[in-house]
Amino acid sequence: MFDYHSAFSRNIGWVTEKEQEALRGKRIAIAGLGGVGGSHLLTLCRLGIGSFHIADFDVFEIQNFNRQAGASISHLNRPKVDVLAEMALDINPEIDLKKYPQGVTDENLDDFLDGVDLYVDSLDFFALDMRRKVFAACADKGIPATTVAPIGMGAALLNFLPGQMSFEEYFRFEGQTEQEQMLRFLMGLSPAMLQMRYVVDDTRVDLEAQKVPSTGMACEMCAGVAGTQALKILLGRGDVIVAPRGLHFDAYRNKMVITWRPWGNNNPLQRIALKVARRRFEQRMT
Repeated sequence: MFDYHSAFSRNIGWVTEKEQEALRGKRIAIAGLGGVGGSHLLTLCRLGIGSFHIADFDVFEIQNFNRQAGASISHLNRPKVDVLAEMALDINPEIDLKKYPQGVTDENLDDFLDGVDLYVDSLDFFALDMRRKVFAACADKGIPATTVAPIGMGAALLNFLPGQMSFEEYFRFEGQTEQEQMLRFLMGLSPAMLQMRYVVDDTRVDLEAQKVPSTGMACEMCAGVAGTQALKILLGRGDVIVAPRGLHFDAYRNKMVITWRPWGNNNPLQRIALKVARRRFEQRMT
């Protein structure tokens, strides 16, 4: 028979019994269960989080096999939200889990964030419009929000906490074209761009076709980083790096940097980097 305290007893020592019980009472919303979202959910389940809102409208395809938790032959063509819910409940059958099989929409956004203690962003890289809306809603509702991007063979972290720099203040999407927003999102996520030195075929980076290479290692690293941020934010302990500061760890390069971009993408260094990125993108298109 399942017993919560036995199942998560090996967490004790890194958290206290009182903190574990506090985590049991927390509710986390995860939008997107693809590249990183499924791994986030399972990692947070093993941390002992007691309640989740999960959203995804997609099904598993064979192209997901290199990186996505839940992607397997037995799960082909099944809704990701159903598969990951089953996997989470197999870890902790007591969790309170609410599914949003239509994904996050304008109509259900308020309900998706209702009663939530933390939002963990896992939307597809290219879902820029809805990502803006979710982060804006989090800011309005005073909900901490974290995003950890799988980039190359590493993870790039940004936290947005209530009353501090917002997602829009950092990325500066307002009034920009979709192409410009994609460039701003990529450059804002990883100002250090540690991954660029080991790209072996940059023709596979096709923002216009919305296709980029990925690795399973990066997704698993992201889940570890996101789980750690969740622990620190929810328990109010440890140093939480908050935008305009970020963290980028690259396992291939054996490097970790703390980035700092005051004014976000309006920072002079970022404006130069964006100009270079635009030029490269335009050259690729000609």
